[in-house]
Amino acid sequence: MSAVDLIIFGATGDLSARKLFPALFQLDAAGLLQDGLRIAAVGRQQQTVEAFRDELRLKMSRYMRKEMNAEVWHQFIERLDYLGADFTEPHAFRGLRGWLDDGRVSLFYLATPPSLFTTICEQLNDDRCLTGPCRIVLEKPIGESLETSSEVNETLGRFFAEQDIYRIDHYLGKETVQNLLVLRFANRFVNSQWDQSCIDHVQITVAEKVGIEGRWAYYDGVGQLRDMVQNHLMQLLCLVAMEPPNSLEAESIRDEKVKIVKALRPVDPATVKEHVVRGQYSQGVMNGQAVPGYLEEEGCATSASDTETFVAIKAYVDNWRWSGVPFYLRTGKRMPDKVTEIIIQYKALPHHIFGEGESAEPNRLIIRLQPNEGIEMSMVSKRQSLKDKLSLQTHTLNFDFRKDGDIDRIPDAYERLFLDAINGDPSLFVGREEIEESWRWCDRIIAACEQGDVGVSAYQAGSWGPSKSELLIDRDGRSWNV
Repeated sequence: MSAVDLIIFGATGDLSARKLFPALFQLDAAGLLQDGLRIAAVGRQQQTVEAFRDELRLKMSRYMRKEMNAEVWHQFIERLDYLGADFTEPHAFRGLRGWLDDGRVSLFYLATPPSLFTTICEQLNDDRCLTGPCRIVLEKPIGESLETSSEVNETLGRFFAEQDIYRIDHYLGKETVQNLLVLRFANRFVNSQWDQSCIDHVQITVAEKVGIEGRWAYYDGVGQLRDMVQNHLMQLLCLVAMEPPNSLEAESIRDEKVKIVKALRPVDPATVKEHVVRGQYSQGVMNGQAVPGYLEEEGCATSASDTETFVAIKAYVDNWRWSGVPFYLRTGKRMPDKVTEIIIQYKALPHHIFGEGESAEPNRLIIRLQPNEGIEMSMVSKRQSLKDKLSLQTHTLNFDFRKDGDIDRIPDAYERLFLDAINGDPSLFVGREEIEESWRWCDRIIAACEQGDVGVSAYQAGSWGPSKSELLIDRDGRSWNV
């Protein structure tokens, strides 16, 4: 395995302290980082490496659940160097050029605003930082539309081969998401019933308790559809709906996911009101505390905005496996709970034999990504009773990954993604065609909402969204799981 140097741009930012460096620390504590792996933290501030290390430890201690082991910390910071550079200045990376070793793989991690992606790539090239073997890792969003996404990808393609570009969707690093592949493709009884003949519908919910968190100026130009549906929900939908890949190689998995995105039924202005609901939170109560509405948030510069903080979509995958099966997608801010889950609702049995008043509820598979990662299956059994000969009840089979595993915590998604990027495994990262096809579908929805006059409906903070989202699924004779 080639020796790797990891270079993190935006190393003094919140993401780095909250997610990136804690993930690297945990990998080091577990003995999973390469011996000799070096880390260059690149930030705009000019400071000594000692000052950066001290500040980083203070920041990390706020986010890590357990106190950091002193011995591991000293081992970790021996890998860690700091380089100050203003990304927008000419020849900003001359100091980095002196730090790099062309005999080792340079893994560049861009934990920066997307607006800096092009600038950083061009500066790296101008200062001859790309002369050795290189890979690059990018955070979302990759553009804000098909057009801007293509522009970002064209820039990346000028400097990096596609197999060396690692586009992160951190949901793909979660244990439950990886377990979804195992559940589907390693269990015959699940795989044989994973189609329109057995499944009634699918629900995918990504609910957030938080609001805008001081990002109003950025968020108002994006909205929940661009911020969450185009990437996180799309990835979950693809993993639920995709055909078995020929192997676990990156290209094989990506090819199957692209087929699903291409098979998504377009939403047009004539049908958009039947398939899409947009919402925006107003004042409400969360955890017993009053919270402001979207238009009262800090940084709000207008008294009116049509940006959605909630979106619900009824989608269809027009292929043989999923013909006629609706996929209900829902995501929003200021929801009552932080929940990410996939519901596979099976069809009711065609004939009922257990007597009047005893209806067997259809089986339901619940795949939880948060707050507690695991898989649940509802099963019908006989109630233990002499009085009632065949009285039915529903039991839940619960596979809790933390309780049932041999580890004291579930690894963070970034730990898996860092490890794969360091080891040169792109299978859990998103390919260019997949990104651009998902933007193509989402762009059509955005245009259809504008042309079909689908505005935002108010919903109270602390609720599950506007009433129209309940009607979206209720008129089909179904209901949301939560």
